[in-house]
Amino acid sequence: MVTALGADGPEISSAVAAIVSGHNDTGVGVVVGSNVFNIAALLGLSAAIAGRVRIHRHGLLLNGGVAIAIAVLGALVVARWLPPWAAFVLVLLVAAPYVVVSSLHSRLRERLPGPLREAVAEEQRDARRDEYAGRGGAYDAVAVVPALAGVVGGATAMVYAAQSLGDRLEISDVIIGTIVLAALTGIPNLLAAVRLALHGRGAACVSESLNSNNANVLVGLCVPALILGIGSPSGIERFSAAAMVAMTVGAVALGYSGGGLTRREGALIIAVYAVFVVFVCVV
Repeated sequence: MVTALGADGPEISSAVAAIVSGHNDTGVGVVVGSNVFNIAALLGLSAAIAGRVRIHRHGLLLNGGVAIAIAVLGALVVARWLPPWAAFVLVLLVAAPYVVVSSLHSRLRERLPGPLREAVAEEQRDARRDEYAGRGGAYDAVAVVPALAGVVGGATAMVYAAQSLGDRLEISDVIIGTIVLAALTGIPNLLAAVRLALHGRGAACVSESLNSNNANVLVGLCVPALILGIGSPSGIERFSAAAMVAMTVGAVALGYSGGGLTRREGALIIAVYAVFVVFVCVV
């Protein structure tokens, strides 16, 4: 979860920067497009490169169930069928218990029901670091500030540069956000997910991918919509939101049927994303 939130910095910053600057379609597109891209790249491409992303069905039900619920809530916000404040509250109600349960110490974890206990144990085991970095100190706390400033500043500059280039080439805000910025800001997440997959840590790979999408919806969509509003939806935005839900459900279903994603299933997810990109660019 921490990896997902940290790697989500460019996506969230770009979405907020676009909405603040008045480009609502770009901001919404970054969040929705990033979530679709994450399914294709973090899960599909990771499976294609590593050969297989393994995760027990219990873990997939835990992570996938939360991700599907939050994706549906995000789509309802994009379609303006659910008020932002209600979506924010509901996303918190879904995410908070998941975060608490996933963070339980081994002694408390033993009190959970069998399938849930196994799911949490697998996720915690796969999430262990390869190397111990030592205890954090004052230097680490101070170093976070310029690092965060660099992420936010870089993402903001990227939004304005992409927006300016889009205006010059007469490319719509929806394409700039949903395709261009979504892919560029998803690179840190992609690198983290592929590394986890190559190390055989499938549960951590799936968790990082889906939790990234959850953070996007909560912080990159619900919060800006609650404070600033996101305007009226376009047809492409509605389609992209529906695609976000469909790809999340599809990836979870494929993983559940085989105890993870194979290289062939990863290629299928990537192919579906390619169709999504073509449709958004052509329509």
